[in-house]
Amino acid sequence: MSDKKGSDSLNTDGGGPLKVSYIFPNGDRYEGECSRSAYGALMHGRGTVQYPSGAQYEGEFKDNMYNGTGTYTFPDGSMCKGHFHNNRLEGDGAFISAQGLFWTGEFHGKAALGLKLEHNL
Repeated sequence: MSDKKGSDSLNTDGGGPLKVSYIFPNGDRYEGECSRSAYGALMHGRGTVQYPSGAQYEGEFKDNMYNGTGTYTFPDGSMCKGHFHNNRLEGDGAFISAQGLFWTGEFHGKAALGLKLEHNL
C-alpha cells in the first residue's frame, strides 16, 4: 500500500474485480475491490475504509457506499454489525458497546426500535 496522499494502485490483471489501495486527500484509507465507471474507480465489492478519527467500516460496498454485510467500528470501539444500505444499517443487526454489551434488533436508518440486550448467563 502506498503512503502517498491521493495515490492509488490498481490491479488490472483482468481477473475479476480490481484491487485497490487508496489514500484520499482527507486521510481516509480504502483497501479492497473497486470497479471502473465514467466517473473513475468506485469502491465496489469487499473492502475496508479507515478514517482519521479511528472509525472503520469493513464489508461490502456498492457505488462508494456501504451496501451489504458489514461492520462499522466507532472510534471508541463500539460496533454496528449487519446489513447496510446506502451507508445505513438496515434490518436485523447488532450493536456492541465499547463496554461489551450486545444489543440485537431491527435498525432503520438512525432508528433502532425494540433492541434487546443479550445476557451471558
